Amino acid sequence: MKKWILLLVAALMVVLSACGNDDSASTKPAKKNDDKKASDTITYEAESGPIKVPAEPKRVVVLSLYVGDLMELGVNVVGMDSWSHDTPAFAEKYPDAEVVASTDYEKIMELEPDLILGSNDVEDVEKLQEIAPTVIYTYGALDYIEQRIEIGKVVNKEKEMTAWVEDFQTRAKALGEKIKAKIGEDATVTVAGNSDKQIYLFGDSWGRGTEIIYQEMGLNMPKVVKDVAMEPGYFGISEEVLGDYVGDYLVLNLLSEGQDTSFLKSEWYNNIPAVKNKHVFYAEGVSFSFADAYSFDYQLDFFEKSFLGN
Repeated sequence: MKKWILLLVAALMVVLSACGNDDSASTKPAKKNDDKKASDTITYEAESGPIKVPAEPKRVVVLSLYVGDLMELGVNVVGMDSWSHDTPAFAEKYPDAEVVASTDYEKIMELEPDLILGSNDVEDVEKLQEIAPTVIYTYGALDYIEQRIEIGKVVNKEKEMTAWVEDFQTRAKALGEKIKAKIGEDATVTVAGNSDKQIYLFGDSWGRGTEIIYQEMGLNMPKVVKDVAMEPGYFGISEEVLGDYVGDYLVLNLLSEGQDTSFLKSEWYNNIPAVKNKHVFYAEGVSFSFADAYSFDYQLDFFEKSFLGN
């Protein structure tokens, strides 16, 4: 009898040990889930310091400038500023995106963003940070290539954005060589735009295709424009003196909605040599104002068709 009892106790111990092993095994999936949860965020080195952002952002609110970068990278945008929304390509790509200002806190909250991007004109970053991780960039602190790479980093797509940058620079340089072969190595190009009865001249890093024309393609800026527009980025002049600043070619960014463009029919304008020689290329102002990955591709295509007739 005692022997039988000992055998029973031994059997029970084996069963209990197996159960204990099963319990231990059942905890492993939970550990894996914890690991997965930890990997749902990455640490991004923002201007303000390290910040945890989604590893795969699904609902981004963009308060200025960067919609075209996210568009190029295939990242979903649920809210954008009005200037971006007025750009046809952005509105078409994100038809359900809401128009928001940086102070529309309740509206932004309703969009349930997992990431907010903006520039240093945002008024109250702290309030936005209470809604979602918020990354702010100081406009002009980075050059246009560095800025693209940073946008790639913040949405965890640095590799993809780096590949785009390398391809874009190769294409732009090649196009620049073709253009210079056609118009001459010494030909000059002025980039200007209209607004409120005034004309603005642009340097080499103020959107409107200036980064492509001067930095990537290596075309020449007239010295008279360089003297006034390079350091500040842009320079305002009265309409009637535009001819004093126009080189062999003029790229004119036209803001037409709500703007007076009657100067295009004036005698002084049509007497500008570049206008007489049909060396003026008219760019649609809103779509041409941005300096993001999508817009650079759009602008490069525009320059190819304009200068080479392709």
